[in-house]
Amino acid sequence: MKTIKYDEIVNVVAGLCQEANYYLEEDVLNAFKENLKNEKSPLGISILNQLIENAEIARKERMPMCQDTGFAVFFVEIGQDVKIDGGLLDDAINEGVRKGYTEGYLRKSIVGHPLERKNTGDNTPAIIYTSIVKGDDLKITIAPKGGGSENMSGVKMLKPAQGVEGVKEFVIETVDKAGSNPCPPIVVGVGIGGTMEKAALLAKQALLRPLDQRHSDPSIAALETELLEKINKLGIGPQGLGGTTTALAVNIEIFPAHIASLPVAVNINCHAARHKTIVL
Repeated sequence: MKTIKYDEIVNVVAGLCQEANYYLEEDVLNAFKENLKNEKSPLGISILNQLIENAEIARKERMPMCQDTGFAVFFVEIGQDVKIDGGLLDDAINEGVRKGYTEGYLRKSIVGHPLERKNTGDNTPAIIYTSIVKGDDLKITIAPKGGGSENMSGVKMLKPAQGVEGVKEFVIETVDKAGSNPCPPIVVGVGIGGTMEKAALLAKQALLRPLDQRHSDPSIAALETELLEKINKLGIGPQGLGGTTTALAVNIEIFPAHIASLPVAVNINCHAARHKTIVL
């Protein structure tokens, strides 16, 4: 049995909050650079170059790459042989968010009551998804999620007879309606199967996969490629100002479904596709 101290988790989470907002992952930067080679719009090329420069400045100056530093969304895998000493795991994560967002001068975007709209002042509570796995490691992944891109997401309960064509239609329709709102070029996470809420969770988890990594199922990998090509033919382009780079990637995750239903969810991420992971 491995024992992990409460305060260690707090400090690690605080660091993750800052690093995720300061340092854009290499797979995203590489996607910017690769799309520069194929972008047809001069304005689109200029915007992609600005996004690369923005990421470099954020890294160098330890500043947020975007003013919307997001809802703190966590995916946590806790080994069944791990013991948390000194408090509850969720409390430690929220204390880490409080510390990280305050000390890192990150924008606090969370309101405590969805209708009364009073800011909590420290970006808590976090959204925490926890799963118990084998072993004695604690794996913590943060994926800060901005409001603009989250607002453009959607879920639809398709009939099984609508099949893959129905899935394609909904994904393309969702991206097309989003237009410039989610700050393209975007990453499109798609969840297929499960229940309504499971499909939505799958779509968000899909955003964590490296942009240059396709699904292990060849048919799903082919669907990802097809959807990316169709999305980039919409003409929305970087920042919605036209061009051939509307999306950097389409990542799909699937789960078994009920015989009577075919849920599909689309979770859109802006060009600042932020996530960081640490294993204790």
